[in-house]
Amino acid sequence: MLDKEEINFERSVIVGIVTQEQDEDKLKEYLDELEFLTYTAGGQVLKRFTQKMDKPNPKTFMGTGKIEEIHTYIIENNIDTVIFDDELTPAQQKNITRVLDCKVLDRTNLILDIFAQRAQTSYARTQVELAQFQYLLPRLSGMWTHLERQRGGIGMRGPGETEIETDRRIVRDRISLLRDKLKIIDKQMASQRGNRGAMVRVALVGYTNVGKSTLMNAIGKSEVFVENKLFATLDTTVRKIVIGNLPFLLTDTVGFIRKLPTQLIESFKSTLDEVREADLLLHVVDISHHEFENHIDSVNQILKDIKSANKPTIMVFNKIDAYIPDQIEEDDLITERTSKHYSIEEWKKTWMAKVGENNTIFISATNKENFDEFREKIYSAVRQIHITRFPYNDFLYPDFKDIQEEEKEEGEN
Repeated sequence: MLDKEEINFERSVIVGIVTQEQDEDKLKEYLDELEFLTYTAGGQVLKRFTQKMDKPNPKTFMGTGKIEEIHTYIIENNIDTVIFDDELTPAQQKNITRVLDCKVLDRTNLILDIFAQRAQTSYARTQVELAQFQYLLPRLSGMWTHLERQRGGIGMRGPGETEIETDRRIVRDRISLLRDKLKIIDKQMASQRGNRGAMVRVALVGYTNVGKSTLMNAIGKSEVFVENKLFATLDTTVRKIVIGNLPFLLTDTVGFIRKLPTQLIESFKSTLDEVREADLLLHVVDISHHEFENHIDSVNQILKDIKSANKPTIMVFNKIDAYIPDQIEEDDLITERTSKHYSIEEWKKTWMAKVGENNTIFISATNKENFDEFREKIYSAVRQIHITRFPYNDFLYPDFKDIQEEEKEEGEN
């Protein structure tokens, strides 16, 4: 799936199961994403193992025969890490580790590890450390002797590096300390949000790696870190933006993902508060990704979980420059035409039409394609919120077309 060098990558295999709730196509999507997560964390996936099961084995997640097959492959191919797509129970992780005699991670552990890599500020590192300790606490039994054998690498950053954290009481005390520390910082950040005055707040939300930071840079002419990896940025960035003569605050938030660990939702409370307190959401979607509809559903579910689903929202379908529909040959009479073959114009006539023209926009943040229309849509939405809040100031902010005429005249002069 990914073209990458073998040097400096942990040799890994990934594991998933087909169940009644998760068919083969859905599992492939999840494993594609898990492979990208592994690559982001510093691993190279050499093989995928799958199995059809009614439900996971309570002791070893997969059947004993499949576990032995994985064990044989690990020995023959010098594998460093085995990563399961679903969260393992403490008992499952302990049993699997004993059989495979190898580093065993699950999807939650992997995501937490990526967050540990990406955290730049003291605040973000504190949030991640809290989430890691909450994940590790029920898994302490038998884990630390394993860590003594397998030092460093994916899943070993953060609290996994400290040998002294072998005692449950010490870990609980550390969790309590981190929570107290975050409460203090949360109060400070809440105060900062309160000090921003009555300016309209706009928040960028969306699945990870959809181009939110690129869009932030394009709108605000700022330099937010951008990389083609999952969770490239964790720290919330707030910029004052002016379109025409209308100022507002634009916030770039951490990307969402399917099966987002509950520990992260709790520890990243202040980051999510930026979304909760926003007046307008820009839901950024990577339309070039073949699973973008599922990504939208995942983001909407998280917005619902944090009670932000009913906020005014503009759907920003990004990366139209990279969108390539599947093609069907003229003489192919077997292949059924599906949404994977739609052009962007055809997509606009589907459920997107029900969202409404005023609530959807198709752009390329990288090439700034359709950016004038994008700026107009934001301006109109922010202006409406501002006028509702300050009805006597509507004369200060003319229609966007008038602003464009003024800018055009200034350019000619």
